[in-house]
Amino acid sequence: SVSLIISPSRTQHFTRDSLSLSCEDQSNSTGWTVRRYTDSEGVLDCSQWGSVTGSTCNISFLSTSYTGVYWCESESGENSNPVNITVHDGDVILESSVHPVTEGHPLTLHCLYRNTNPSNLRADFYIDGSVVQNQTTGEMIIHKVSKSDEGFYHCKHPERGESLRSWISVR
Repeated sequence: SVSLIISPSRTQHFTRDSLSLSCEDQSNSTGWTVRRYTDSEGVLDCSQWGSVTGSTCNISFLSTSYTGVYWCESESGENSNPVNITVHDGDVILESSVHPVTEGHPLTLHCLYRNTNPSNLRADFYIDGSVVQNQTTGEMIIHKVSKSDEGFYHCKHPERGESLRSWISVR
């Protein structure tokens, strides 16, 4: 089976950042193409919106039009796990795993700020629009995830604004 590996490994990204997507196959790393679906353009191969090197696709300059679903597809029509990517032109993004979280495992979320590294600023974290954590740091940890933790998460900074929402699924 093949996996889509994203670097930096998170669902949300800032506009003007770069992004690398690669198809990693345990048995055979050739013949895989990175594809995406966006509402405005439908399904397109990497060659139409990025630069291809082997089975890696590089985007040097993200814009909000890159928000969509990304996956790897083989010549024979096999697909990898799909990954949602959200590109935000604001100053705040939520850093969360691109893959589903396993029940009983820990989940760590960070609130990231454009041009601030590392971000140790205060942030509030929300699930489905309700505050779950008022934080003195930009981090939230759920030590043992359960199915009830599934939902849309976002974070908010009092001055810099809020991130977009990302769905976190628990398996």
